[in-house]
Amino acid sequence: MTALPSPLANALTIDVEDYFQVSAFAAHIDRADWPRLECRVEANIERILLLLEGRGIHATFFTLGWIAERYPAMLRRVAQAGHEVASHGQAHRRANEQSPAQFAADVRLSKTLIEQLTGHAVLGYRAPSFSIGAGNLWAFDVLQEAGYRYSSSIYPIRHDHYGMPDSPRFAWRPRGPQGVLELPISTVRVRGRNLPAGGGGYFRLMPYVLSRWLLRRINSHDGQAGIFYFHPWELDPGQPRPSGLGAKTRFRHYLNLGRMEARLARLTNDFSWDRMDRIFLEST
Repeated sequence: MTALPSPLANALTIDVEDYFQVSAFAAHIDRADWPRLECRVEANIERILLLLEGRGIHATFFTLGWIAERYPAMLRRVAQAGHEVASHGQAHRRANEQSPAQFAADVRLSKTLIEQLTGHAVLGYRAPSFSIGAGNLWAFDVLQEAGYRYSSSIYPIRHDHYGMPDSPRFAWRPRGPQGVLELPISTVRVRGRNLPAGGGGYFRLMPYVLSRWLLRRINSHDGQAGIFYFHPWELDPGQPRPSGLGAKTRFRHYLNLGRMEARLARLTNDFSWDRMDRIFLEST
């Protein structure tokens, strides 16, 4: 029996980057080689659009400027289908590895490029690898100066590559009441610890029933909209596989890629979904 969708809409988000751009591959794939590698993002985005179209769902696509400038027709198709197109930065450089000036140039360039291609204002930003944390909260000042209204760049968990476990679990303004709104990836508080509930590799690792329970708890117990994310390459088990990857990286990146699309289909049936801007900005 199919579960009835929750009346509370959750935010469905896609980080639009290709398999060779993930931070975990940075030591194995040189940025200079990106233009020469097989790019599979168009086909994977098309699969995602068809999945969402069949269910009448609109989502937010946090898009790399590097991808946008190479696939403008794809980006316009996303926007014309009624989805929000937001920024994932220009070149998938971690925010905490940039100076304020470098970060400002990156987020301004991607915003301008996407706006020119889609004809719509870019309101949201997500830092690559959730790389805004306690050590670089100045990034929110830069985002505000660049014209962004919200960010979804903090994951309040403990992780070896990112995370700010002591930050608020739901919407907050790190730089004060007039600052940019931060919308953290969803977590569930259990026994004094935040458990990841917002997708990505955890969604592929955990049994689907656990992921569903976590999101339902956010809706029912916390009374909040969840924020879920995934990448186009996570629906692509046939993607090229670089050599030399460590066991941990291989496990995290390739685990259950062949099951991801079916799990997403279940997830989109079991919950109500919408764009980030509609859920979080229209009420503020």
